[in-house]
Amino acid sequence: MTDEGIKLEFNVVGGNFSDAGEAASKIKNILKQLGIKYEIIKRVAIASYEAEMNIVAYAVNGVIKADIGTDEIAVTATDNGPGIPDIEQAMREGFSTAPPEVREMGFGAGMGLPNIKKSSDWMNLNTVLNEGTKLEFRIKLK
Repeated sequence: MTDEGIKLEFNVVGGNFSDAGEAASKIKNILKQLGIKYEIIKRVAIASYEAEMNIVAYAVNGVIKADIGTDEIAVTATDNGPGIPDIEQAMREGFSTAPPEVREMGFGAGMGLPNIKKSSDWMNLNTVLNEGTKLEFRIKLK
């Protein structure tokens, strides 16, 4: 990303489902103001929301950073969570380790990471057990 871009940063609190989705919503609104095409905004909104919900559902806290450039948006979601024991398994649609209380609220269906991958042009996932996860994705704006 270039220095010309818009840089956003959002703190996300684990377990705070009442504020969940705020970061994704703010990113979406800024893209609307910039006149980005609806199809692209939808992809960014889906991927950002899923990343944010993973922090809320699994981590103590985390940060979502979005760097909006002229050609792409780069989003990084880092958390202080339990880490992902098996990334390959976590990438399978429908696989979830969400606790029952999260599932009862309608979350944790096992579509988060697959939806991020489908919505992104590029995705990278690094995780360390008992330390946290860093998820990065990029979506072209043109």
